[in-house]
Amino acid sequence: MTSSATIPSNPSPILACTVCRDVQNFELLIVDMEGILGEQWGDLGFDDALQFLAQPDAETLEFIAIAIDDYDEENLDLLLEIINAAKARNIHSILIAEDVTPASLHKLLRNGADEFIPYPLPEGELKELVAKMRSTPAPEAVTVAPTVALQNSAQSRDGVLLAVHGLSGGTGATTLAVNLAWELANSSKDNAPRVCLLDFDVQFGSVSTYLDLPRREAVFELITDTEGMDSESFGQALQEYEGKMSVLTAPPDIIPLDLLSSEDIERILETARQHYDYVIVDMPKTLVVWTEAVLSAAHVYLATMEIDMRSAQNAMRIKRALQAEDLPFEKLRYVLNRAPKFTDLTGKSRVKRLADSLSISIDVLLPDGGRPVMNGSDHGQPLGLSAPKNPLRKEIAKLAESLLDVDQSDPKAA
Repeated sequence: MTSSATIPSNPSPILACTVCRDVQNFELLIVDMEGILGEQWGDLGFDDALQFLAQPDAETLEFIAIAIDDYDEENLDLLLEIINAAKARNIHSILIAEDVTPASLHKLLRNGADEFIPYPLPEGELKELVAKMRSTPAPEAVTVAPTVALQNSAQSRDGVLLAVHGLSGGTGATTLAVNLAWELANSSKDNAPRVCLLDFDVQFGSVSTYLDLPRREAVFELITDTEGMDSESFGQALQEYEGKMSVLTAPPDIIPLDLLSSEDIERILETARQHYDYVIVDMPKTLVVWTEAVLSAAHVYLATMEIDMRSAQNAMRIKRALQAEDLPFEKLRYVLNRAPKFTDLTGKSRVKRLADSLSISIDVLLPDGGRPVMNGSDHGQPLGLSAPKNPLRKEIAKLAESLLDVDQSDPKAA
């Protein structure tokens, strides 16, 4: 099927349409559409789309794939009209975007577009998305989780902000963030602090998996419209875990990291700190435009690593990067996961050499918790519930106790 193809008049119903200025600019989209739908799709220009969506022939459409590039950003109002017309007929809208600014994507997604795929299309991505779309239950069948009731902003707590950043994959950053939040929330039987855990790894965050919580659309709506955020909308995106702490999971679908700005992150952190004594942020491993916002606001910034070459190299690289930008790298507190046992003198010597070679201080040594750590994560429970006597759990509890004395008023105090 080519760009000259209009809506063919044959007995086979049209199930989808591409909507673009020139479909020949998106050859991979043509290939994927033919692979998924055969001849049951058509191509529409921007001006034709609204007219077609108003006709009876559009009743069979399952989705429209709106393919745009940077030249189309001046037509955002028309694109929004097309998306709204499709939404009015329960037709899904999929954005296929190349070289489009995050601000434009934000506006289109916020105002009704259902999904986003970057162009060139990742292999099999459109096919998987269409399959998921077809299997998605009707909106009325979706159960809405209860919201978290928050106190008024007037009762500001000015909470302590703790960030956890893995210097390489598998160093236990999420495990530390989840269990640290749990230990803080259970630090006192009579007067436990209010704790909020934020999963800012918006692409591959796994806090929801570690705590067996669903990923909710309310999270996406919150983080893409922070200007309109208030205590109520923030509470709607949160979930309670065991009545002990509140959790903001990653959104259901992968979104670009640069869809969020430093201002978005600052608003979320400020709102969270107003309502909670401790706010723990699980950061993505990637340095992004808003990493500085979290680093600057954090009272303590924990960087997890292991005693291996990849961690050592990444520790040096992040140190150089922060120093080059004149950022407060001194806030980093290095956490060595799977540290040598107390009786392992050779291992302890390696730790000292590692710290000396990097000119850093390794402040926290966490033992290898073994298989129970993975088992607890798979069952959606922190170690305090699944393996309370685990050595890793005991060390994280000690870390939590030491953080109870952090000055809440001044991030520089840490």
